[in-house]
Amino acid sequence: MKEQEFIQIIKSTLNSPYIGDDCAYLKDLGIVISQDSLVEDVHFKKGLITPYQLGYKTVMVNISDICASGAKPKYMTISLSLPKDTDNEFIEQFYKGAKSAAGEVEIVGGDITGSDKIYISAAVIGSTKGRKISSRSNAKPGYKIIVSGEHGNSAKGLEILMQKSPLVQTKGINNKFIKAHLMPEAQVEFSRQIAENIKEDYAMMDTSDGLADALFQIAHASNVIIDIDTSNIPHDPAVDIQTVLYGGEDYQLVAAVPENILQKISGYTIIGSVKKGSPAVKLDGKILKEPENSLFNHFKE
Repeated sequence: MKEQEFIQIIKSTLNSPYIGDDCAYLKDLGIVISQDSLVEDVHFKKGLITPYQLGYKTVMVNISDICASGAKPKYMTISLSLPKDTDNEFIEQFYKGAKSAAGEVEIVGGDITGSDKIYISAAVIGSTKGRKISSRSNAKPGYKIIVSGEHGNSAKGLEILMQKSPLVQTKGINNKFIKAHLMPEAQVEFSRQIAENIKEDYAMMDTSDGLADALFQIAHASNVIIDIDTSNIPHDPAVDIQTVLYGGEDYQLVAAVPENILQKISGYTIIGSVKKGSPAVKLDGKILKEPENSLFNHFKE
């Protein structure tokens, strides 16, 4: 069963207008809210990440969803389900990492329960004050597709970790690929620049499930063609183009914005444009077909 099929069932069953983006925009309260999970042996392996790094990553991947909406991350709760042999040191280091990543975002509570493996669930609330909130359904013909940062680094880092299987320590991570995977950075400033300066509706997502996935989701939600020149996608030469497109957990941002906003922001790369037509993603002129075979999917066998 595909992840998107699950989501569609939930959306139709609840008949909720809030389900569809990574964050629910509660306009009457002036907030966005998002919840995400990390599961041992699905999103991480204990032998490849320290408790400090796990706490750090937990916070960053959740803040990233708020950044994708354009809101300002404000408050967070973290719930942990832990095996009975978990020690005090794990808890202390986990929350030290979480606190370091949170910065001005306040961790205000959560829950702890027992389980057979480590399960982490976090919720983040963002403020919409003074900001224009995005939706993946807001890409319009004529808009430019822009991205932050390099792509494919996290997947490359995981590849290196799986080959070497080291327990990378909190300090001294000097391999940028491993650092991108274990301690990603949410694109807070990139998000702020767009959300505080833009007047028009726009689309924005993070690339947690891969750049191609985000492009595909925006194209279909907005009912447009997204035309990409892959040679323009910023990436390290050591990372192949398949990893750049389909490797997940980069937590960069991709946005469809009107051209007039570009003079008001920085730190972006234009990789394509939005065109009128039946929803599709074009990569170097070729339509991306059956992307579910390549895109990240939690339920892929």
